[in-house]
Amino acid sequence: MQSARILCLHYCAKRTSFVSLTPASLLKIKVATTATSTSAPPPVEKLTIPPPSTSDKPVSQKIEKLFDDISKLNLIEVSELSDLLKKRLNLSDISAVAVSPVTAPSEEDEAAPVKTKTNFTVKLMKFDEKQKVALIKEIKSLMEGMNLVQAKKFVEGAPAVVKADIGKEEADKLKEVIEKAGGVVQVD
Repeated sequence: MQSARILCLHYCAKRTSFVSLTPASLLKIKVATTATSTSAPPPVEKLTIPPPSTSDKPVSQKIEKLFDDISKLNLIEVSELSDLLKKRLNLSDISAVAVSPVTAPSEEDEAAPVKTKTNFTVKLMKFDEKQKVALIKEIKSLMEGMNLVQAKKFVEGAPAVVKADIGKEEADKLKEVIEKAGGVVQVD
């Protein structure tokens, strides 16, 4: 009964505004909807549920037999079958791998600027033994959180990366400072 009232109100809301509804008009609508709802429902078409996408699709017997026959062929027979299919079906000799078309470079491609390197790595390659102490102190001051013992091990373990992924200006400044302290630096 409650669902019929909701249905009536829903139906009425679509057709008219709530302002013009009276109890008598609601009763007429209710009677009309109950009269139509007692009649036989329209026939429901039975749908087949498709198999899940993870399972194999059913294959016809003809295809299954063809697959079995082809799988029993040896390599020479497969080659002959392939040649025959290409000849009869007018197929070109294209490999099974998808090939993207190769195009000549356009003027826009040639005019595009060459990418410039923005990230650099500063490496300490070797050092002058006479200036080892000065270099250790400089490395300690350049690298955050490093004490003298760690800086000494770092310098003696050359070649080692001082800083990575830095800008060109910073890399040049590091190179200059380390070279003044007696180190040989490589910037990549």
